[in-house]
Amino acid sequence: MHSAVLLIEFGSIILGLGLLGRFAARFRLSPIPLYLLAGLAFGEGGLLPLGASEEFVSIGAEIGVILLLLMLGLEYTAGDLVTNLKAHYPSGLVDGALNALPGAAAALLLGWGPVAAVVLAGVTWISSSGVIAKVLGDLGRVGNRETPVILSVLVLEDLAMAVYLPIVTALVAGAGLLAGSLTLAIALGAAGLVLFTAVRYGRLISRFVSSDDPEKLLLVVLGLTILVAGVAQQLQVSAAVGAFLVGIALSGEVAEGAHTLLSPLRDLFAAVFFVFFGLHTDPASIPPVLLPALALALVTAATKIATGYWAARRAGISPKGRWRTGGALVARGEFSIVIAGLAVSGGIEPSLGPLATAYVLILVILGPLTARYTEPLATKLTPRRANTPTAPRVAEPVGRDGA
Repeated sequence: MHSAVLLIEFGSIILGLGLLGRFAARFRLSPIPLYLLAGLAFGEGGLLPLGASEEFVSIGAEIGVILLLLMLGLEYTAGDLVTNLKAHYPSGLVDGALNALPGAAAALLLGWGPVAAVVLAGVTWISSSGVIAKVLGDLGRVGNRETPVILSVLVLEDLAMAVYLPIVTALVAGAGLLAGSLTLAIALGAAGLVLFTAVRYGRLISRFVSSDDPEKLLLVVLGLTILVAGVAQQLQVSAAVGAFLVGIALSGEVAEGAHTLLSPLRDLFAAVFFVFFGLHTDPASIPPVLLPALALALVTAATKIATGYWAARRAGISPKGRWRTGGALVARGEFSIVIAGLAVSGGIEPSLGPLATAYVLILVILGPLTARYTEPLATKLTPRRANTPTAPRVAEPVGRDGA
């Protein structure tokens, strides 16, 4: 009977996610807010709380986080990361300062303490690569001159996560200064070793993993990723960081083939992850934090626009392109929820999960709107002489496809 209930509940979840995804696609929306709302509806205090399938959904959510980071790593080679780190690190520093500090300040003002401040800083800092990539494709801007600048900022955020996530993991676990420093040293050492190995021996690794049979390629890449993620977590390093580093280490046809094969699995388990996060958020806990979430969303939307404008100006992009860059970076999504999920699982602050959920819901809806309308609105409000393009410098392409 328990097995039958589990199958019925999990099957209903997957079917519901598919219908929500089709609904979002019809209206050219991101499905992430709908998945979060579905989790709220079926979680504690929701319309129809789940019982038997919650543990199974929890495992699926962990796989979803691993696949999200793996697919992100597959987008870039180690050489791309090193090049972008050297060329665009000032933009990354500005991005972190402008967007992490409001989250940290909000947590301290709410009296949540320094650990929650570090967590909320990450929630407000990291833009949603998935939502932004989809929006750029929907708007036909993949080939625009400002797109490499947008991708560079996202790459630097992803690199920063390789350092940030182990720190958060140690803080949430209550590790002391010595244990936390050891965890960070292990994470940095692992990241440096993987980058060095990928640069020097990436072709050999890819040749070892490569297979003409899609089934064998899928099994080897997926098995390797979950294995490395498990080892990383055993070493008190985030499993997500381990998966991200595996993606970086793979290159060429192997990366392209793995991306194609794993994309449907990534979408499935990522949707399960968002539902799982919603399941652990009581809808009744959101209204008390709605106003702080809205205020934080508006402040960090403005700081992201300022970040994009500054980064594009530094790359020699015209004023219109600068505004498009800033507007495109506003959306938060999957990684903000990943970071908040670490705090929720560690029991750091009960209100942090609801605030993060409301914050992401607001910005994942607002993000596509700012991407579309920031530039036209700024053009109307800016004097005409300010719209004269400056002499552009060619921004180098990033990513495996050179977009």
